[in-house]
Amino acid sequence: MHKLVATKTDLFSELSDDILKAASEIDTSPSVHESPYGTIPLKHFIQSEQELAAVCSALIGDLKGLSPQERALVKNSSSAVVEADYDSIRAAIQSGLDPLGEVFSTIRTAKERRASGAVYTPIAIVDSMMAWLSDQGAPERIVDPGAGSGRFILAAGDAFPEAKLVAVEMDPMAALMLRANISVRGWSERASILVKDYREVRLPRCVGVTAFIGNPPYVRHHEISDIWKTWYSNSFADLGIKASALAGLHLHFFLQTRLLAKKGDIGAFITSAEWMDVNYGSALRKLLLEKLGGTALHVLEPTVEAFPGTATTAAITCFQVGESSNPIRVRSVDSLTCLNGLSKGMDVSREQLRTEKRWSIIVRPSAVPDAGEIELGEIFRVHRGQVTGANSVWIESEHARSLPDSVKIPSITKARDLIRAGAHLASAEELRCVIDLPSDLEVFDRHEIANIERFLNWAKSQGADQSYVAQHRKAWWSVGLKAPAPILCTYMARRPPQFTLNSCDARHINIAHGLYPRESVDDATLRGLVAWLNENINTDSGRTYAGGLTKFEPKEIERLRIPRLEILNA
Repeated sequence: MHKLVATKTDLFSELSDDILKAASEIDTSPSVHESPYGTIPLKHFIQSEQELAAVCSALIGDLKGLSPQERALVKNSSSAVVEADYDSIRAAIQSGLDPLGEVFSTIRTAKERRASGAVYTPIAIVDSMMAWLSDQGAPERIVDPGAGSGRFILAAGDAFPEAKLVAVEMDPMAALMLRANISVRGWSERASILVKDYREVRLPRCVGVTAFIGNPPYVRHHEISDIWKTWYSNSFADLGIKASALAGLHLHFFLQTRLLAKKGDIGAFITSAEWMDVNYGSALRKLLLEKLGGTALHVLEPTVEAFPGTATTAAITCFQVGESSNPIRVRSVDSLTCLNGLSKGMDVSREQLRTEKRWSIIVRPSAVPDAGEIELGEIFRVHRGQVTGANSVWIESEHARSLPDSVKIPSITKARDLIRAGAHLASAEELRCVIDLPSDLEVFDRHEIANIERFLNWAKSQGADQSYVAQHRKAWWSVGLKAPAPILCTYMARRPPQFTLNSCDARHINIAHGLYPRESVDDATLRGLVAWLNENINTDSGRTYAGGLTKFEPKEIERLRIPRLEILNA
């Protein structure tokens, strides 16, 4: 048994028996953290990333291969060495548990991890994806583009003992855990750990099949630099595909995989499923139909929590580069136990998928419309409310008291404004105001401009001029509220949308949608339509995420089927 002399004795000192039992039993007492990757009493959790780095460096032993970023963490952890039963930790890792990753998930909060897209994959999903990979034959090389603590690459190393392993991870703390796990398994010679952005990776030539597998990080486009957005659109253009800069980081990983792969290479990624329907997902949908060679799509039902702690519907996408003619197998999965190695599903032709703007319709087909129905979008345009870029600044507070009343616009600023109003918003008295200054401030008199300048100086001190939205406006201070919509509706909740007749001409920000008639619609028809929508629309028409949260994008509201207006008024 190997122990380090330590400055802290209450963290791992009794870990030995507990962690070895974790593989065979679950302790249901309230003081225990439960996970398929191990059950570790909370009182033994490492308290900081410094202490975790110290444990990782001890498990690695030979630190010569560390990246500069990892070396900095190890150096910073030198005063945080803990006493630990390292034989027991090694035994747990060798048995397939992930004690380091589990401890990391308690030290770094879910909110902090989501900012970098670090959401660790449950073992049932890893096992199913590995079972699928095993059915494809033995790859010569396996690449995990966002490896985290190594759950996929470790499972791959077990399944394919002769394969070369390449794990890519930007976060040096995660890379240190990954390296510790690899070292404990004795795979340091067969594994390459690249601490860098996956989009910057260049792989040496591989004669045999390379398999790409993992859980690419989910980071929204707001957090992606313009340089990488340009790379994304230009790289897709080189493939003959038009791509939107609104795509999240996980779509960048699909693209980079295609750029790295050769014909015959294979892969499976689990990601958020929103790309199946949204406009910016069209580039990936086309890539899967052609250049990347999609072969299967397994969409987990919203009731399945694929990513613990997140409200996201997940999809597992399988591909074989060069495949462009055979059907793609699709299915909806209502339980992790039903993944079954990703072997089941219904074949859908590529021709059919090319004609569909929303692939979720293929996975979960809609009912056949009645003859007397039309789509709401034939009568109304639906627009999400304006994004302020900084609600804490632009929604009226004490700092805006001296501003002219003309720039304080009564608005829907929370979904509960509509839920509280019900079917009819007759008065704006209880609504908060949004500060909506014009781009040209010369329309105000000298006294008003002085008050506005004081407000804008405060707004700058709050960073309101630095938000992504503000920097892309004509004038950073001009929110630009949309015109009042005759009908407003909520679009994200654990309930159907609330449709509300907007008789007081309230404006709305991006917590609500506005329904704007394409042609004049009389008040009686508007009232009848609102009543019908509230009585008949349920969550099935929206996009439901894990945990029951349902979202209706503007186009999904426009696709709602309603009676023809003459029938509605009959």
